[in-house]
Amino acid sequence: MEPPLKEEAEMNVEPERKFGVVVVGVGRAGSVRIRDLRDPHASSAYLNLIGFVSRRELGSIDEVQQISLEDALSSQEVEVAYICSESASHEGYIRQFLNAGKHVLVEYPMTLSRAAAQELWELAEQKGKILHEEHVELLMEEFAFLKKEVVGKDLLKGSLLFTAGPLEEERFGFPAFSGISRLTWLVSLFGELSLVSATLEERKEDQYMKMTVCLETENKRPLTWTEEKGPGLKRNRYLSFHFKSGSLENVPNVGVNKNIFLKDQNIFVKKLLGQFSEKELAAEKKRILHCLGLAEEIQKHCRPKK
Repeated sequence: MEPPLKEEAEMNVEPERKFGVVVVGVGRAGSVRIRDLRDPHASSAYLNLIGFVSRRELGSIDEVQQISLEDALSSQEVEVAYICSESASHEGYIRQFLNAGKHVLVEYPMTLSRAAAQELWELAEQKGKILHEEHVELLMEEFAFLKKEVVGKDLLKGSLLFTAGPLEEERFGFPAFSGISRLTWLVSLFGELSLVSATLEERKEDQYMKMTVCLETENKRPLTWTEEKGPGLKRNRYLSFHFKSGSLENVPNVGVNKNIFLKDQNIFVKKLLGQFSEKELAAEKKRILHCLGLAEEIQKHCRPKK
């Protein structure tokens, strides 16, 4: 048997009560969420999966019943919503569930603008509810390795390139938003960044796009972030960081990312139980808003309004 996750060890074994949960959207992330909620984990013991909401008529998945959005919003039993739908729909769902008095966990990006995120956090505060944005990329083994490698080093310059197959912008947002996990890595490693320039090369007929973003650290060190998506491009990450004391080219194989969505759920449950300090919550919110603000600025650079 594996030892319990560090986050799990901090949770009491017998929860006094369970929070009723509904999962909205049952794509890749939603399916993993349902699996984690049904498996006997320490954080799942605090949660009771009531059903799922989907635009498709599915009836049930693995004995979990489909319920209507109206029922999910009005049910006294439902206290928590996991929003796992397409990014373009996140803002609307978050607003509906917060207004209905539910806690919300949402997959990134929570919104496609900084102002909307700020407004939703204010709404959550008014309602006395938790609004948590998932960032599983910060729970990956590669990120833990990078964090250790980067600490205390003086960056000279760096680059991060992400390649993948095509992604529909209408559903998942502009590439700076759909790729915000890469931006979050850079900000988490090197602190707040400012935008120097951004360009977008698109060939819609070929489903190809390449976004190139030049960023700067507070010490004026250059970082280049590139997202390249098109048919035949494999999902891959290439990075290169040059420091005064040497350089780091790509991440070695540091093992499989196990249970990253479950680790995120553990963080969410700790927030529900009031086990996060105000300071931690404020720092996380500041980082998320900074990244959303940068993504929005990049979008404006690449797509100036006519």
